[in-house]
Amino acid sequence: MSIYIIFMENVSWDFTVDWRKLRLLDELDRRGTITATAEVLQLTPSAVSQQLAGLARDIGVPLLERRGRNVALTGQARLLLAHAQEMRELAERTRAALDSWSEGTAGYVRVASLTTGITALVAPALARLRQQRPGLTLRIINREPIESLELLDAGEADIIVTVDYPGAPSRQDSRYRRVDLTDDIMDAVLPADHPLAGQPSVDLTDLATEAWVGNSPSEPCMHIVNGLCAAAGFTPDIRHLTQEWDAVAALVAAGAGIALIPRSAQPLRSPGLVVLPVAGAPATRTLFALLRAGTEADPAIATVLETLVALAGAEGSPPRS
Repeated sequence: MSIYIIFMENVSWDFTVDWRKLRLLDELDRRGTITATAEVLQLTPSAVSQQLAGLARDIGVPLLERRGRNVALTGQARLLLAHAQEMRELAERTRAALDSWSEGTAGYVRVASLTTGITALVAPALARLRQQRPGLTLRIINREPIESLELLDAGEADIIVTVDYPGAPSRQDSRYRRVDLTDDIMDAVLPADHPLAGQPSVDLTDLATEAWVGNSPSEPCMHIVNGLCAAAGFTPDIRHLTQEWDAVAALVAAGAGIALIPRSAQPLRSPGLVVLPVAGAPATRTLFALLRAGTEADPAIATVLETLVALAGAEGSPPRS
């Protein structure tokens, strides 16, 4: 193994350190004579002398000095040996780090996700990887789907956990690698004193005349809610808009209206609520991971993706590619 040390331009010289020649110098320091060094390393004294002379030329400083019939290491040689040990340790640590990276046990991965994706999958993945792969560093960024995609395209995120929305990349978009993680069912959330609160489930048509609490019209879940209600034959009367699911639940508990809230956002903190499944085909959104095509070959990114998939499967909904 060789280490190449290049100095700043104002120094104007560089050199190569050959570990084999450094071992000769180290053995000479231990044995005291070139003859003894040659015997230990099974070389001729002439070969030892030639290689040490070559090392001195490579570095550009004297390494040996005559003392009678013997030689001794110069101060520069002892300084070189001291730093050589540090360089060897650094080289070994670097090699170990590179081996860990290639095995997916070390690295740095940035994950952007909507809030419910963090709660349901990303945070548990972080906890698992901290125990199983402590050399792998995750940076978590909370962003809504459109912003997450912008980070992915800009190279500022490696994986995003998101949901479909109008204008989102299609499954056939060759720029990305998509892995579906879990089907996130949306339940009807009603005030505890609502007339339908005692039912085992609720039909959306029974909520056609209700006031609704929802997200911003541009949010993916509002597109799902509007589509479901349209299929049931009505347009929801959305009276209140907020960004956070706990805020939606708080407004429902206060009697401001009813809502559809995904299970990944449950359990809800507000008391005074009833959560009912929607009758018939469940109202569902799909949480999926999206990567730039080709980056799934990166060992660290692949490890994080595999962990997300495993956790999604443990939640009861098998992931789909």
